Amino acid sequence: MTCDDRLMQINNIEIAVLVPCYNEEAAIAGVVHDFRKVLPQAPVYVYDNNSTDGTVEAARAAGAVVRSEPLQGKGNVVRRMFADIEADIYVMVDGDNTYDSTAAPVLIQKLLDESLDLVNGKRVHTETEAYRAGHQFGNVLLTSLVATIFGKRFEDMLSGYKVFSRRFVKSFPSLSSGFEIETELTVHALELRMPVAEVETQYGTRPEGSESKLSTFTDGFRILKMIAILIKEERPLQFFSGLFGLFVVTSIILAIPVVSTYLETGLVPRFPTAILATGMMLLGFLCLACGLILDTVTRGRQELKRLQYLNVNRSG
Repeated sequence: MTCDDRLMQINNIEIAVLVPCYNEEAAIAGVVHDFRKVLPQAPVYVYDNNSTDGTVEAARAAGAVVRSEPLQGKGNVVRRMFADIEADIYVMVDGDNTYDSTAAPVLIQKLLDESLDLVNGKRVHTETEAYRAGHQFGNVLLTSLVATIFGKRFEDMLSGYKVFSRRFVKSFPSLSSGFEIETELTVHALELRMPVAEVETQYGTRPEGSESKLSTFTDGFRILKMIAILIKEERPLQFFSGLFGLFVVTSIILAIPVVSTYLETGLVPRFPTAILATGMMLLGFLCLACGLILDTVTRGRQELKRLQYLNVNRSG
């Protein structure tokens, strides 16, 4: 397929550019301008999240369709965007002007050529200021954790540059409220075993006057919490088996001196310890039973999610 053929194919598809935004007056006009230039047929939707600066005016002046979401947090904004916008392909990018707009046609073509549901933009940077060491370490740690539990198909889970099919967007049950939304998006794709890919994209520094809203520790802990919730929801047998092991090991440790004393003297002088050890063992087996039951329930829920995903047309 020639470049002209590819351009014609993209031009015949309804594409929407989605930009969640909060206090990005210094950057948003550049984002809108750049994406309107590379995807002239695609409307750029900027969803403002209670900005207190001139973000709304700058986005509107640059030619964006500006809408608002009063519930604070990127997850709330993404949920609203996915519900409101109808398109065949969705390009989601952060409003900080750090992502390469010229990569958008490449990501879209990758999604079309291979009939994918998600193409993730893996960040590649040459400037130290663009991607802080703490954020890099947290990204690698969290991405590796998700890969270990749900499967390794992405190397940059927390990238804010993604292209989705309509089928992905309209089957995504968004639950998170903040920056943990990228984790939820990733796990949704992995759990339903969607066809996905990852493409390297350039990542640059923010323009002067634009500041990151991501807190390395606060948001890192929120993402860890989301991962724990997703493990409980999507891998209940693993989650409750871990609790089962913890309670059983603790019970055995507590019971060893009690049993040893009983074998030597025929007495149980540490009666409270014996009760505690018995209770811990019972709790352990109760957790195991919960895990087995919830695993069956989860399998049924996953089947329903898969059917819902398959019922959504790839194009509007």
